[in-house]
Amino acid sequence: MQRVKQEIKKAVKGKDEVIEKVLAAMLAGGHILLEDIPGVGKTTLAMAIAKTMSLSYKRVQFTPDVLPSDIVGFSMYNQDNKTFEYQQGAVCCNLFLADEINRTSPKTQSALLEVMEEGNVTVDGVTRSLPDPFVVIATENPLGSSGTQMLPESQLDRFMVCLTMGYPEHDAAIDILKDNAKKPISTLESVITAEEFMTLRKKTNDMFVHDSIYEYIVTLVEGTRTNPLFSMGASPRGTIALLRMAKAIAVLNDREYVTPEDIRKVFADVLGHRVKLSTKARAEGKNVTDALSELFSGVNVPRT
Repeated sequence: MQRVKQEIKKAVKGKDEVIEKVLAAMLAGGHILLEDIPGVGKTTLAMAIAKTMSLSYKRVQFTPDVLPSDIVGFSMYNQDNKTFEYQQGAVCCNLFLADEINRTSPKTQSALLEVMEEGNVTVDGVTRSLPDPFVVIATENPLGSSGTQMLPESQLDRFMVCLTMGYPEHDAAIDILKDNAKKPISTLESVITAEEFMTLRKKTNDMFVHDSIYEYIVTLVEGTRTNPLFSMGASPRGTIALLRMAKAIAVLNDREYVTPEDIRKVFADVLGHRVKLSTKARAEGKNVTDALSELFSGVNVPRT
């Protein structure tokens, strides 16, 4: 995956940590939510990943008039053979980019629930499997931007991580300007195949984890349910996501085992969108990152 990272960096400047975490989420079999203002490279990152990893790619610009059938497909009557035939929706690909997902209706957002959890689409009572691998990268504008609405908890919980790209650093901004005329996306090459990626995903799934790491992860997640800083804690799905992300980080760093540092690296990204702050935390002026950091520092790190 190091070759993939290097190739993506040709098009996405100065965002090495975000690239690593997106690739880790994909290795872990999860989906990615990129929350940021328009124009910081969220769509470019998704397109670069698809191109460098030989993945079939489709993009839908979510607007209020996008229908569930645009996403999962629909049945159309064929006059020639007098039967209904399934017409594929946009999700029938390896990498689906849901651009500005929080600008569409809740009904259309809900069309992705089964897709993201089970890798299937059900149309007119018939369930069909999607290609493997299947990954959703969704972008959303910050809440309060024109035409946006909150994603429901059930939708947020299906994203393995929620990341923010942020503005580029000064030097990276200069590189972006210099490469603007070259259209760097068009210069990217495929460096691994989908089959090679699936082999790495299996390696991630089979990664060794010490019992003390399991104990550490469960203790941290249980803390979000008992700590007075939170009014809603992370679900068991969040516990599994934290483990799988830690495994993927270990694979990306060429290790055969998970360390507490792997968990620290992704802790806020995995749990930040799954918890809600309590009135007490908000009154103290804390944000979710502050509260999670305080929780994390209060749990003893295992020695493995």
